[in-house]
Amino acid sequence: MFGRFKYENDIFYGEVKKGYVTGKGDFEGLTCEISETEILPPVNPSKIVCIGLNYQDHANELGLKIPDEPLIFLKPSTSVIGHCDKIIYPDTSKHIEYEAELGIVIGKKCKHIYRHDASDVIAGYTCLNDVTARDLQKQDGQWTRAKSFDTFAPIGPFITTTEEIKPHNANIKCRVNGNLCQDSNTSNLIFGIPQLIEFISNIMTLLPGDIIATGTPPGVGEIHKGDVLEIEVEGIGVLKNEVV
Repeated sequence: MFGRFKYENDIFYGEVKKGYVTGKGDFEGLTCEISETEILPPVNPSKIVCIGLNYQDHANELGLKIPDEPLIFLKPSTSVIGHCDKIIYPDTSKHIEYEAELGIVIGKKCKHIYRHDASDVIAGYTCLNDVTARDLQKQDGQWTRAKSFDTFAPIGPFITTTEEIKPHNANIKCRVNGNLCQDSNTSNLIFGIPQLIEFISNIMTLLPGDIIATGTPPGVGEIHKGDVLEIEVEGIGVLKNEVV
């Protein structure tokens, strides 16, 4: 497990283990407690490619037909924040919602990847909250404005490598103010991780640090200023953010 941190005036990547972070690259040899650092977004993606309606139990909840192909949309890099950063409630919306998701972190530039080679381009996995202005989504009839506000893509806290997680069978949860609101498992994904990478990479080039947000399970709901959100994916940890 690794992440990106700020310690004193230095920003660095480090390995996370038992409450400590050990610097990598130019910061090899630096070891400190995670509590002494500021946890930054673990990557700076050029784009976040999101999948709509990709949990069987979520489709059942909504009574919707399962799509024949993945439904994709984008969130901009400017929407990214990290663990414990604040989600800013935009003045132009009166209804925003949380969406807990597993994020695939791309590790190398890739295009036209076959699904059986998908694991070769994955750096790891992280938690993601696809915050959405639901009223604007319904008003616009398309999703760009509703999904793209600054702070609407919390990611983190860390990246778990492919050896440390079972991404095809991981529990995924969302808690709002400590109350469990979403509780599912990635085994309910309609389009699996290899299939998503194949589908998306045949449309666009994926760059190192890009994230594929794999969709949200049932139980999405409204949030308000002052709410504290926790997105938890088994094998990764808990991503925590407050709405202000």
